[in-house]
Amino acid sequence: MATLIAPITFSPGADAEALHKAFKGWGTDEKTVIAILGHRNVYQRQQIRKLYEEMYQEDLIKRLESELTGDFERSVYRWMLEPADRDAVLANVAIKDGSKGYHVIVEIACVLSSEELLAARRAYHHRYKRSLEEDVATNTSGDLRQLLVGLVTSYRYGGDEINARLAKTESDILHSSIKEKKGNHEEAIRILTTRSKTQLLATFNRYRDDHGASITKEGIAHCY
Repeated sequence: MATLIAPITFSPGADAEALHKAFKGWGTDEKTVIAILGHRNVYQRQQIRKLYEEMYQEDLIKRLESELTGDFERSVYRWMLEPADRDAVLANVAIKDGSKGYHVIVEIACVLSSEELLAARRAYHHRYKRSLEEDVATNTSGDLRQLLVGLVTSYRYGGDEINARLAKTESDILHSSIKEKKGNHEEAIRILTTRSKTQLLATFNRYRDDHGASITKEGIAHCY
């Protein structure tokens, strides 16, 4: 697999000018866009974006959005975004995709630290003039809505401490909700959306030890 290497020295002004020329005419010169943005690191792309706006009084991100389409558009202009902005855009696309994109919401909420998730929510609000939780709630319903809204609004403890007794108790609650079909879904959602990642891992491990299967294989994804 080839590795793209950003130049040690480069001219953000020359790159901004070349991109501006690539946007002119009937069609965008996509090769030039790739040659520039695909061979610059994050810091260099931010310099290009800043200088482009100073030179042409328009946001390079918005110009890319208007010039490009499809997967190429999504890939290219996301190169230009800071991590929080990128997560905000990914979340918005996922919401628009409906059920096909809900796993992206879960991944963003669960992989990011509490501070990173908060930054993504702020970026979402700034970009779309609505809150992330508002859009999630508007486009979902029932237990799925409660779960996803809980995930995107949670501010989890990030420490390594584990409460073994709590892991046992909550693994049984999850088992009751998933297997026996008589558990309290609200309690299961509370556990999944509020416990620290370390505590949840302990709970899932206890679930496997006590019930002989991983929690994912028991069909937790189908409960909501």
